[in-house]
Amino acid sequence: MKNLILLFLFINTLAMAQENNTNEIPFKTIPEAASSYKAGNLIVRMIEGAGYRYYWATEMLTENDLAFKPSDSGKSTWETLEHLYGLSKMIVNTASNKATIRTEANTPKEWLKLRSETLFHLEVAANIFKEKSPEELNAFNVIFERGGEQSIFPLWNLINGPISDFIYHTGQIVSFRRTNKNPIPRGVNVFMGRTKEQ
Repeated sequence: MKNLILLFLFINTLAMAQENNTNEIPFKTIPEAASSYKAGNLIVRMIEGAGYRYYWATEMLTENDLAFKPSDSGKSTWETLEHLYGLSKMIVNTASNKATIRTEANTPKEWLKLRSETLFHLEVAANIFKEKSPEELNAFNVIFERGGEQSIFPLWNLINGPISDFIYHTGQIVSFRRTNKNPIPRGVNVFMGRTKEQ
């Protein structure tokens, strides 16, 4: 029953993502902090911080920004964004206790869809982890599947793996666009989780 509820929540949020325009996607600000420091809420706050950083790192990216590469051998901004999308899927799959299929190649090819789905994946995961106790978190695993074989890791690996990696690569997008002379909008305050409108 619990898995059916999680599946419904996931499908419902993705449906909302397709109905919304880019002005309504999540993490323009970091939501209000939880009232307790429950273990699940700490993971939620990390995801919310990652979502806020990604929202503003990708706000007003141009076609020129998407094609930008820091060097001939480096990945372009677009390729880095595709990787971030994959990380967001790992995060939401873990929250939903679903396996991440390693050979899956259904990344959106349209920029605004890629951006909104990435952010909605994070929002779904944050909503699932909210208020979870340490005992409840023990039921979550990072699961990878390739060729019918599964590899299972504890939830700790979600923190030092996909969540930390998501923040790391979002910083690369910030650096790439600054180098490309299109820095992130002024007023972004990652400490406060709010952006001062110019």
